[in-house]
Amino acid sequence: MRTVPTKFLMLIALLLMIFAFSQQNISGKIVDEDNNSLNVVLVFNITKNIKTYSNISSDFSIEARENDELRFIKEGFYRIDKIIKKEAFNSPLEIQLVRAETLIQEVKIGYKPTGNLTKDSKYLDDSKKLASLKSSINEYMKSELNEPLPKNEVPKSFQGHNFYEGQVDVIKVLATAVGLVKKAKSSKITAPNYVETQNFLAKVKTDVDLTTFKKYGMDEEKIDHFLAYAEKVNYLSKKYRKDFNTATILSELQTAFVEYSKLNKLSD
Repeated sequence: MRTVPTKFLMLIALLLMIFAFSQQNISGKIVDEDNNSLNVVLVFNITKNIKTYSNISSDFSIEARENDELRFIKEGFYRIDKIIKKEAFNSPLEIQLVRAETLIQEVKIGYKPTGNLTKDSKYLDDSKKLASLKSSINEYMKSELNEPLPKNEVPKSFQGHNFYEGQVDVIKVLATAVGLVKKAKSSKITAPNYVETQNFLAKVKTDVDLTTFKKYGMDEEKIDHFLAYAEKVNYLSKKYRKDFNTATILSELQTAFVEYSKLNKLSD
C-alpha cells in the first residue's frame, strides 16, 4: 500500500485554509430606529462589488473579508457604510437604519361657504384683476362710439330729384314726438342699493326658470353663488330690476354661465 507524501497533505491543508478564509460570509439583521424589521434592504460589498438583499425576516448574509466596506441602502432611509472588522465574524451584525425626513407640502384650506350670499360672494367671486377687467370691458361695450360711422345711403349726386324737399313730413314729425314721449316716460337706469339687489336676486330665483342650471349639479347654495357672480359681472339688478323681463334675464344668465363654468368645477 502506497503512502501519501507528507508535503502533499500539507499543501492540501493549506489550500483548504485559504479557501475557507476567502469564502468567509458576514451575516446580520437590519432594523429601523424603532427596532422594526426591514426587508428588501440592499446590502452592497463595495470592495468586492457584490450585493444581496435582506429577506422577509430582515436577515442578510454576504461574502466579505476583514476591512471590506459594506453599504446598506433602502429608499426612505439614510444609507449606512460599515467597515468590517475581525470581531464582526464572531457574531451577527445588527444594522440600524434611520428614516429620512420627508417634506410635507403645505395644504391650503379653502373658504367654506356659510350660506350667506353677501358674505360668501366676497370670497368666491372673481379676483380683483379679473373682475376689474370684465367691468372695464362691459363699460367699453356700453359706451358710445367716439367716431361716427358712415351712413348707409346713396350720395345725393346719384339720387333723383326729391319732390318732397322743402315740405314738412308729418309722419316723421309724429314719430319723433312719440319717441320723445316714450323716452320721457321710461325710467332712468340707476345703480341699485343693497336691499334692491337682494330683492332682485330673490325675484330671479322665484320667477326665472333656473332648471337648466340644476342639471349641472347646481344646488341652492351653488345657484346663489352663480347669481352673485352674474350680478357682479353683468349688473343684472341695475338693468332689469325696474323692467323685469324673465326671458332677457335668463338669456343673460345663460351667457354668464358659459364663463362661470370655466372658472368653477361643475359636475356633468
